[in-house]
Amino acid sequence: MDMVFEGFPPEAGQFLRNLRDNNNKEWFQANKQTYIDAVRTPAQAFVMAVGERLQDIVSPDVIYDTRTNGSGSLMRINRDVRFSNDKSPYKENIPMIWWEGVGKKMQNPAFGLQITPTGVGMMAGMFGFDKDQLARYRDAVDDKKKGQVLEDAIAKVQSAGDYVLFGDTYAKVPHGFDADHPRAELLKYKGLYAHLKEDLPQDIITSADFVDITVEHLVNMAPIQQWLVGVMN
Repeated sequence: MDMVFEGFPPEAGQFLRNLRDNNNKEWFQANKQTYIDAVRTPAQAFVMAVGERLQDIVSPDVIYDTRTNGSGSLMRINRDVRFSNDKSPYKENIPMIWWEGVGKKMQNPAFGLQITPTGVGMMAGMFGFDKDQLARYRDAVDDKKKGQVLEDAIAKVQSAGDYVLFGDTYAKVPHGFDADHPRAELLKYKGLYAHLKEDLPQDIITSADFVDITVEHLVNMAPIQQWLVGVMN
């Protein structure tokens, strides 16, 4: 793919807002070409531009993929409604991911971004650990040296801007660890990631500077993602 990202057209944000209000197959099919031209195609260029920068600045092992079938950095717009009470057929946001590691993209430390009808959110880390990953995470947090590196990474991220630490947690320190452990709160996490405290205004997506803005935030949050890379891979 040979395409330069110059910003999403204004129609992109409007498309998401219209989809939010008309989330049905008939409306989407009638407006599918707008989705392709204003959203999906520039998103492919954006994925590539950000991915190349992350490879240069953070790690050459960051992976990006411009495929649109759900196997790449862009998530499919179709929702899986089989086990959901919400039968809306389409996602009303545009999620993207740049990951680092072998295997499935969602099971690796990653950088994520989503464009919603009203804003832009960004994250770096892992939404959830599988059983083996959870064991590795806890062992690393428990380790005096590795645990301190994580604390330093979190402090570095939080001092770089308006970022917060997220992740589902258990109510108690897991069995086998001291309740008074110096990193007791970190041991409770089921997944760990940094996130923008507040979404950015959606109108930034129309600017060619959107790549620079995104890369700056993702690099600021990268210490947590990179610590996870060291633990999981």
